[in-house]
Amino acid sequence: MRYLSMVIGLLMLGRPGCTQPPEDRPPVNNPEFDQKLSRMLQFSAPVIGVQEVRDIQEEVYIFDAREQEEFDVSHIEGAKFLGYKDLNSEALEGVPKDAKLVLYCSVGYRSEKVAEKLKGKGYTQVYNMYGSIFEWVNEGYPVVGPDGKPTRKVHTYNAKWGKWVDRPDVEKVW
Repeated sequence: MRYLSMVIGLLMLGRPGCTQPPEDRPPVNNPEFDQKLSRMLQFSAPVIGVQEVRDIQEEVYIFDAREQEEFDVSHIEGAKFLGYKDLNSEALEGVPKDAKLVLYCSVGYRSEKVAEKLKGKGYTQVYNMYGSIFEWVNEGYPVVGPDGKPTRKVHTYNAKWGKWVDRPDVEKVW
């Protein structure tokens, strides 16, 4: 019985779903951040790298899966606010079910969960941006404020998560 309890305990410590990170996942600047993402995500939605998103930014629908207050601090130019807890269904109006959708949040956890919901609603090409807005700004790509003008501010959720934004020119807000 003691051994059975130990085995069950070890299984419970494992990652839900036991999904292995894809070997060909997009690169991120910080290897420790990559390790954190690899342990946190289930890879239930295909991932896309920030460089690829930047290259096709005008050709895809980009949705922000953070909360409104985070989006209001800054977001990727052209991104629509979708939210996390309560999805903004208006943002999806007119978006074809077969269109290429890219979702992001702070690091990719919430956007992965929203991607699962959208796949359940019939969207067929839903991607989670690996490293999300943190990696976007770490790569030096711009974000805009509520006025549409470039800003250095990024909502990092809290100080603990803010450590993954490692550019000194970014102003962390939480």
